[in-house]
Amino acid sequence: MATSPETSADGPPDKPDNSAVVNIGLMGFGVVGTGVAAHILGSNFSMADVTGRTVNLKKVLVRDASLTRDVELPAGVLTTNAEDILTDPDIHIVVEVMGGTDPAENYIKQALSSGKHIVTANKEVMAKLGPELMTLARQNNANLLFEASVGGGIPIVGCMMNELAANDIRSIRSIINGTTNYILTKMAHEGTAFKEALGEAQALGYAESDPTNDIEGIDASYKLTILASLAYRRSFQPSEVYCEGISKLEPQDFRYAEELGYAIKSLAIANLEEGAVQLRVYPALVPAEHMLAKVDGVYNAVEVDGSLCGPVLFHGMGAGRAPTTSAIIGDVVEAVRKMGSNSPLLEPHNGTELTVRPIGDLVSRYYVRLEVADHPGVLAQIAQILGDGQISIAAVLQRDTHPETESAEIVITTHPAREQSMQNALKAMTDLPQVKRVSNTLRIEE
Repeated sequence: MATSPETSADGPPDKPDNSAVVNIGLMGFGVVGTGVAAHILGSNFSMADVTGRTVNLKKVLVRDASLTRDVELPAGVLTTNAEDILTDPDIHIVVEVMGGTDPAENYIKQALSSGKHIVTANKEVMAKLGPELMTLARQNNANLLFEASVGGGIPIVGCMMNELAANDIRSIRSIINGTTNYILTKMAHEGTAFKEALGEAQALGYAESDPTNDIEGIDASYKLTILASLAYRRSFQPSEVYCEGISKLEPQDFRYAEELGYAIKSLAIANLEEGAVQLRVYPALVPAEHMLAKVDGVYNAVEVDGSLCGPVLFHGMGAGRAPTTSAIIGDVVEAVRKMGSNSPLLEPHNGTELTVRPIGDLVSRYYVRLEVADHPGVLAQIAQILGDGQISIAAVLQRDTHPETESAEIVITTHPAREQSMQNALKAMTDLPQVKRVSNTLRIEE
């Protein structure tokens, strides 16, 4: 490992005195990276006031140094060579805001192996490699901080690791993707079709040109993996999260949900029951009076139910330059304060054997919207199928009929039933000649 005045050749960095300058290498200079740089360089914020040390932005890694950016950097700070940051013994903290796993994963590993502290907003890397990176950080007496990887400006990661650490976490229910929440808000409040709402989100910069990770729940699954790993102190993988997207939702689903007393939100849920954790991301009906139902636009919210604290709700801006910068700078402050101390990370495992419960074991209420032939006896046949699966009907709505096609749209809500039984019933319904289409199936989260 390279040496510096704060690093001995025989071990990890020593804690610098309060007069030492702490140098930062910033990897990534997009929307978030420019926000971080502007805040560190700006005259309205003094790191010395909150840490007792001067912080210097020494290097910023970019792909193309010729591009014009809205933050002016001092001469010699910009670089296109990652080694200028990774092998510089005078850079103490690396802030990674590149996104994706390649090359970010290798850069983070190399920096940690050199005893550099890492601040990252990379949800994909932390979801897939979090425990491995925590171990690497611990071995090199480095801090690995990742508040910005979940919830933007919401301080949920730190609270899970510290303030809520005394609790046995019973459940996490969250809205942790601002893009999908914006789209669902537009559909609910303005009757906008999905594709139109997505286009507006892209035009405003809330959605990428390829929105797959957001609208199919992949982004939320990464964030849920991180939260669940912290809550239950066990290594989870995104592949263990059951995932459904929002692209099948139609404006009438929101009308029916409102009539039934619900809002539709894309939820990321983790819950522990009888030694098994269930992880799931999907759009669901939420009671209109519940706080999560009132989270609109690009806002995020995380509800944690703990054995001591009971249910607590964290709410705030979930994405964007300013909220993410807030989380990153907060982690930089913590890294500066803790330089030279042991990594303040939870162990990836707590010795408790936990299994992952398959989605087929879920017990939930259901909302089912069907297009059926407008003939007598159809509902009785559907009710028979549900009854055969031990699924009890709670309510039936029929509002839209189409004489030209001799079809009608009906909505059925059920009492609690097992997921596998419901899926079997839906398959049987599609086999009925009188059922033209099972238009949508949503779970009801009470």
